[in-house]
Amino acid sequence: MDAANALDWSMGSYAARLADWESAVDIGRRVAGPGVPVPGVERARLREDMAEIVPRAEGLIRGFTDMEVQGFRSRAWVMARSDWIRANLNGLQRLLEPLAERMLDGRPTRANYKRKALGAQAGVLIGYVARKVLGQYDVFLPPDDEGLLYFIGPNIVEVERRFSLPPKDFRLWIAIHEVTHRVQFGSATWLRGYLAGQVDEYLGSIQLDSGQMMEQLKRAASEARSGGDWRGMGGVFLLLSPEQREMFMRMQALMSLLEGHASYVMNEVARDHVNDVDRMRRALSARRKASSLERTMQKAIGFEQKIRQYDTGEHFVRTIVDRAGMSTFNLVWRSPGDLPTLEEIGQPQLWLARVGG
Repeated sequence: MDAANALDWSMGSYAARLADWESAVDIGRRVAGPGVPVPGVERARLREDMAEIVPRAEGLIRGFTDMEVQGFRSRAWVMARSDWIRANLNGLQRLLEPLAERMLDGRPTRANYKRKALGAQAGVLIGYVARKVLGQYDVFLPPDDEGLLYFIGPNIVEVERRFSLPPKDFRLWIAIHEVTHRVQFGSATWLRGYLAGQVDEYLGSIQLDSGQMMEQLKRAASEARSGGDWRGMGGVFLLLSPEQREMFMRMQALMSLLEGHASYVMNEVARDHVNDVDRMRRALSARRKASSLERTMQKAIGFEQKIRQYDTGEHFVRTIVDRAGMSTFNLVWRSPGDLPTLEEIGQPQLWLARVGG
């Protein structure tokens, strides 16, 4: 069937017209590659291990954090890199739907070369990330898939082989981190809607008018020349409007909390249940070391920022728990108003004074 007569399965999706998502999947797969070869028996063992480990990890986390989980039980999907790429591009397409509607409303078509160019960019980025990720909790899955956790089989096996790590312990260790994210959203049931609202608000603030975009560029250039306070956010921060900067800082604070809490729980629970944790930490640290070309890519996708979120967020969590206990820290899950600000992430005593009494 030729392109002119092909059936449209997009159900009127604007995001489907914004980019060539099939090209993105194809390019992403080529950039990622298949990873290390994993024989069928080994793949089956990995699936069995994760099916057993993920529920166990959830029980350990609930016991340690005193957090109760609503919804479906946590369960693992051990996948290939190509599966992960398609799943994440599907999620990106759903997230971009409101922005795509603003861009394309009233326009019947979009130039094919523009669709393919955007698809190629998305494919290159997602393909690179697919080589690095071990596991993921997808916050924006449809309700029927709630509790599903992704684990990229070839990446896990590659790390175990490269650093001679004990498989059962390593798999439990990384599972604890991802299951903690599932516990966060399963316990604070308002959190998913809040995060989605923040994303929608930011996408809705993006200027599509060329005149307004030029004004933002002029303001950014002026601030750069005057040496304005970027608050450690980097040059991109200058391109944001004042409203977008506030959104950006709220999102940075939330991501630091979520990642830092997952890292804290991962490391504390592992003390009594995982062997050779220090060696595993060193292995992942060595794996993150990159060439100059890779460091450029990592900056482009915010990889370095994510690593900083782990560290600053974990320091915030550890400080609160050490000073006031787990029950006081768990007040962060009570409501959006109890979430820490970016300033409070860096100075936990401020959050304690405001929320913890």
